[in-house]
Amino acid sequence: MPVIQSPSVITALGFSKRVERDYHRLLAQSGRELVSVADSLLRTPEQLLHDVRGLVEAGIIRIEDARIHVATPPEAVALLLRETAAAAALANTRLEEVARALPHLAAPAARPRPGDVLDVRPIDGEISSGGNPVPLLRALITESAGDLCWLRPDDLGTKREQAMAAVVGQVIEQGRSSRAIYPARSWADSRETLELRASVGEHVRLLPELPTRMFIIGTTHVVLPEPLGFVDEPRSLVRQPGLVQALTLWFELLWERASPLPEAGRPSTDRAERDRFLLQQLARGARDEQIARTLGLSLRTVRRRVADLMADLGADSRFQAGVEAARRGWL
Repeated sequence: MPVIQSPSVITALGFSKRVERDYHRLLAQSGRELVSVADSLLRTPEQLLHDVRGLVEAGIIRIEDARIHVATPPEAVALLLRETAAAAALANTRLEEVARALPHLAAPAARPRPGDVLDVRPIDGEISSGGNPVPLLRALITESAGDLCWLRPDDLGTKREQAMAAVVGQVIEQGRSSRAIYPARSWADSRETLELRASVGEHVRLLPELPTRMFIIGTTHVVLPEPLGFVDEPRSLVRQPGLVQALTLWFELLWERASPLPEAGRPSTDRAERDRFLLQQLARGARDEQIARTLGLSLRTVRRRVADLMADLGADSRFQAGVEAARRGWL
C-alpha cells in the first residue's frame, strides 16, 4: 500500500518542492546578508531572488538593508491567510455590486404587456443637457409660482453665486420664500455663500451630508441630476404632479432633521439656542470633529461645551444627555 506523504506548509500553500527546499535553507540563515546567503547556496543574489520570487511576492521572504528575512511557517500561513481573506472580501464586494446591478439589467424591459393597462401616457418632464444654469433657473423661477426648496451639497464657491443670490432675493421680495439645506462642512468651507443666501432672506439649514442636488419650485417643477448626484448635466426637469409631491415630502423630512445655521450671519449669545444645536447634533450621532466644522470652532472648544452641557444635565454619557434633554423638553 503506497504511503501518502502529508504536504509541508510551503507546498500546501501552492509552492513547488524545489521552492520548499530553498525556503528551509534560507530560513536557517534568516537575518544574514543576501550576498553571503546567496554565496553559501552557490548562486548570485539575482539568481537566488529569481528562484524564490514567488515567496518574495507573497511577503514570506523580504529584503531589508541588504539582509534577507524569512517568515517562519506559522508567519507564512498567517500572511497567506490575510491575503486570501482580502481577496475574498474584494470578490464579495464585486459580487454584491453585480447583484445590485442585476435588477437594472431587467428593469428597462419590465413594462405592462399590451392589454394589461389602459390609457398609457408619458410622464411629464424631460432630460436635457447644455445651456447656462443661471439663465435657465432664472427663467424657471420667474415664469412659475410657489416657494423654492433647494438641496445644495457642493459647488458653492462659483462666480454664479452672486447672480443666483440676486434671483433668490428678488423672489423673496415678491412674497415667495426660499429654503435651502447644505452639508455641515459648507459652514466651514463656503460660509460666505451661506451668509450671502441668508442675507437675501433665504432660510438655511444644515445636515451632516446630502445625497444629491435638487431644486423644487412650488408644486409644479423639480430639477434633479440624471442620475442623482452632484453634476450639472444631464438634468431631469420633472413636472409630473405625483413625483413633485413625493420629492417635496422628502425635502420636508430632510428639513425637519436639519439644524439652523449656528450664527445665521451674526454672532449668537443665546446659550439655550447653542445647547439645543449641540444636543441635536449629538442625538444624530455627529462626531465632535463634524460639529466643530459646522460651528467654525476648535475641536477643544466643542469638547468643552459638550462636557459643560452634560454636567448641566447631570449625565454620564451622551446617550443619557439626550434622554434627559428630551425629558426636559429641550429637544
